[in-house]
Amino acid sequence: MGTYVNPGNTAFTEAINSKIYIDKSELISYTNSVINTKQKNICVSRPRRFGKSMAADMLVAYYSKGCDSTKLFSGKSAEKDKSFTLHLNQHNVIRLDIQRFLETKKDLNKFIYEIEKWVILELIKLFPECTDIIPRRNRKLKSVLEQIFVQTGNGFIFIIDEWDCVFQLAKDRKEKQKEYLDFLRGLFKGAEYVDLAYMTGILPIKKYGEHSAINIFDEYSMISPKNLGKYFGFTEDEVQQQCKEHGVDYEEVKKWYDGYRLGGLHIYNPKSVSDVLIWKEFQSYWTGTETYEALKIYIDMNFDGLKEAVSMMIGNGKCKINTRKFQNDMTTFKTKDDVLTLLVHLGYLTYDKNTSEAFIPNQEIIQEFMNAVDDPGWDGLIQSLNRSEDLLRCTWACNEDAVAKSVAAIHSETTSILKYNDENSLACVILMAYYSAKVYYLNPIMELPSGKGFADVVYLPKKGVDCPALVVELKWNKSAEGAIAQIKERQYANWIKGYTGNILLVAINYTKETKKHTCKIETLSNIRF
Repeated sequence: MGTYVNPGNTAFTEAINSKIYIDKSELISYTNSVINTKQKNICVSRPRRFGKSMAADMLVAYYSKGCDSTKLFSGKSAEKDKSFTLHLNQHNVIRLDIQRFLETKKDLNKFIYEIEKWVILELIKLFPECTDIIPRRNRKLKSVLEQIFVQTGNGFIFIIDEWDCVFQLAKDRKEKQKEYLDFLRGLFKGAEYVDLAYMTGILPIKKYGEHSAINIFDEYSMISPKNLGKYFGFTEDEVQQQCKEHGVDYEEVKKWYDGYRLGGLHIYNPKSVSDVLIWKEFQSYWTGTETYEALKIYIDMNFDGLKEAVSMMIGNGKCKINTRKFQNDMTTFKTKDDVLTLLVHLGYLTYDKNTSEAFIPNQEIIQEFMNAVDDPGWDGLIQSLNRSEDLLRCTWACNEDAVAKSVAAIHSETTSILKYNDENSLACVILMAYYSAKVYYLNPIMELPSGKGFADVVYLPKKGVDCPALVVELKWNKSAEGAIAQIKERQYANWIKGYTGNILLVAINYTKETKKHTCKIETLSNIRF
């Protein structure tokens, strides 16, 4: 058993013995299916504390010849697969945690040399007859591995954790990024000694000109999890079961920690769920491991439309983004979409691939955004959100003048953030104005197809909550009365299939010439569809 070559199963044993453990060993069935295939190179990227290292430790415990993990996997889901016994502790494994070689920025100058040195030393001990013929001064890890493969026919499984920490530590050192990518490319591209390569990190493979040549890796990320989504965190069924076992209210857990969308799955952050099950207190656990300044750095960047997008998402809205141009690093930003895509990978936002929309996933993360915008650079936003409860109650009371005045105040308070020159900006203001609606309503639906047109913002009450549905029409330089007429003419309310109760038709108009807001509210009573 070595530190880097054929390590033991101590780390995975600790995971299984922990107070909260959810079996994710079914992942092994997939990795077994791609050994020695064109799909054998896997890069899984997900946010910190989302179980990356636990998965890596599990694969090491399963494949490594340096231990016997039969008892550890007894009763686990992986046992059911017909390939389980074929690969159990039958492979030479090289396990690297890149972060261990990069404790400080000074280590950037020598970390590749250190990786090669220590791995080669262990390989020499295991395969002395194969490595003696390579001159000591010219020994490179790739050459040693090739010689072992030629002499013995034995390949290797590579498990590399925190593969991308180089790009976090060497943000402005392009030469070090290039050197590292060259190292990985040389190690893996076209290498016959690779049976399987499994890399984890926060970021997908770096796009870096010609050095994106480690595109031999299939990428599984928070943007595109493919068929591995259920292994990125805890699923709804898994969380419900754990809540029953530990006597914790599932609905409250859902409100605080649900929200990550991976394909058709709802995924929970394992760190947060585990801590709330243990401590029985609802608070920010995942974000508590890092200060809000990390988020603030990115949302304060001077890109056109970024602050509007953040404001809209704080108001429970969604923002369309183009994720394809993101360079998979923490420094190359050309548009707001690049910044928001990074926030998806970091776990501050989630992404709906079907609609190409990003949004804030849950109560835990919204608190971090609120901390980040409690700053002079976001003048007026917190004040606007604090007005929300009063505005909502004025809407329920059909107090049109009070609603118009509140929206006008929010307009005035947020002029430094929002351009406020079109209906999109007005929609952003409305989402902030009705921020408190999240307590009583499901997430707002923007521009929902309904009848013959589109309702700008729709709020549907949560199950068991006694309040009217809201259909809000926003107008720019027109009239509130005309907006109400448009709602009726286009049959906007007909989308609420199965809903029984009152519907408030709320029309809000802003006239640029007079700089005046007007509001018109009508009630459709006891609607049945």
